[in-house]
Amino acid sequence: MNITVKKLAELHKPTHNIRRHSDKQITEYIRSIEMFGQVKPLVVAEDGEIIAGNGLYEALLRMGRETCDCYVMVGLTDVQKKKLMMADNKVYELGFTDVDAIEELVKELDGDVDVPGWDADLLEMLNSTTDEADEVIGSYGDFPENEIAPINRHQAEEHVPYAETPTYSVAPAPQPAPTVSAAPQQPSPVLEMSTPSEPQTAAPEADSGVEQHRCIRCPKCGELICL
Repeated sequence: MNITVKKLAELHKPTHNIRRHSDKQITEYIRSIEMFGQVKPLVVAEDGEIIAGNGLYEALLRMGRETCDCYVMVGLTDVQKKKLMMADNKVYELGFTDVDAIEELVKELDGDVDVPGWDADLLEMLNSTTDEADEVIGSYGDFPENEIAPINRHQAEEHVPYAETPTYSVAPAPQPAPTVSAAPQQPSPVLEMSTPSEPQTAAPEADSGVEQHRCIRCPKCGELICL
């Protein structure tokens, strides 16, 4: 593996980084770098895209570093780069912590439990005897008398009594509306329909012997014209 020193300004994160890094993790990265130096190179593509080591990259930036050790992978396709990113993050999660091995390692630290990423109190607990561990566990939750009094006084000062339970007037239950008896309905009058009779032909007027004439008035001159 050829390690190359590259400027941090030439590197960039991938568009989709599936691993999120908390401030606590970045802080522990910084502690590790200050204690041991950069022991793992960043894995980057030819164009400077970071494939593995984004958390370490953020820690180096916060420390004000300008360069870092990198392993440049050549000839990867976009699909291969994405698959390598996913594999690098997931394969690590498939392992588990061997507590027995940690206990043995802690005993060999000679009491120096300042290890980046680990809680010092937990490591001290693993390095203690059974009696010492029971004493520490039994002391959890205990407060000295000189600390209990100020806590009780502070709680009493902040105590606010509950307000009296408010009373609300209860509206009377709605009464059912009185039932009004409907007036008896009168039967509808039956209309008698008469069947039309045969039309009667008017009798012709009797001839009076006088000659009848029809007269009209001219609309232009107004002269009466008898036909």
